[in-house]
Amino acid sequence: MEIILGLSNLHNRINRCVITMGNFDGIHLGHQALIARLKQAGTAKQLPTVVMLFEPQPLEFFKPEDAPSRLMSFKEKCTFIRSLGVDYVLAITFNQTFANMSAKNFIEAGLIGQLRAQYIIVGDDFKFGAKRQGDTQLLKQYADSGFFELESLPSYIINGLRVSSTAIRQALLNDDFEQAKMLLGRTYTIQGRVVHGNQLARQLGFPTANIHLQRKKPALHGVYFVKVKQMCSNQEHYGIANIGIRPTINGKTAILEVNIFDFNQNIYGQYLQVEFIEKIRDEIKFDSLAALQAQIEQDICIAHKIKAKFAAMR
Repeated sequence: MEIILGLSNLHNRINRCVITMGNFDGIHLGHQALIARLKQAGTAKQLPTVVMLFEPQPLEFFKPEDAPSRLMSFKEKCTFIRSLGVDYVLAITFNQTFANMSAKNFIEAGLIGQLRAQYIIVGDDFKFGAKRQGDTQLLKQYADSGFFELESLPSYIINGLRVSSTAIRQALLNDDFEQAKMLLGRTYTIQGRVVHGNQLARQLGFPTANIHLQRKKPALHGVYFVKVKQMCSNQEHYGIANIGIRPTINGKTAILEVNIFDFNQNIYGQYLQVEFIEKIRDEIKFDSLAALQAQIEQDICIAHKIKAKFAAMR
């Protein structure tokens, strides 16, 4: 799979294609259904498949403080889309220039002119263009004029619930990991590279792997019992994770810290996948580092009890 950053970087690399568009945050079952149908069309028409993403996501551009929490970083999205067998990810930089582009100009200059899209598939609630004035009805007008084929998929419903990124965020907010798993079609995980931290956790006796989240607002906050996979070797471990801003030391940027049980490898630079199994507590500010240290000891005891329960259930 090739990642192309912006329409200006196409340079005729894509000459006729089938395409779908959206934020694809979480790549849930509804997104997966879109991409599966896209692949079917690509095979039938013998054309490359393209998933168009927007970075940052539009609400992150327009209302960064009020934007919804993010389920996936851009890298995580691309990794998962690659696993689905897509040929290209076209990442559009969502800036003021793009935000001002009319829906008709986006269709005529982008989809028809540059991409020469032969088939377009979107969700029935897809909106695009300046002031979100473009929708499936506008796309249908061009399809009816013979510029491309259009397919609009209805909402994906499971157990009576519409599958959406919003519903997944709500499930995670409610610590309902089973509900999130049902909507995603897999357990909720976060992937990232281990980076050097401030060594505070090590000084407290609990060394952690620090992972930058590559998002301003994570969908989870607090302390969790987790399963950790080393992506390079597929080795799995259990541990305890804190995701948040670390208020005790007046942190400002959200980070994921993982204490892996019975583990002493040097894993700086490695990619880890962290699967969230059960929440232990909310993130809180402690009056002292000693109080934080005592709480971490309690958290680890609780995590080991959860681990024993989790192992007995498997």
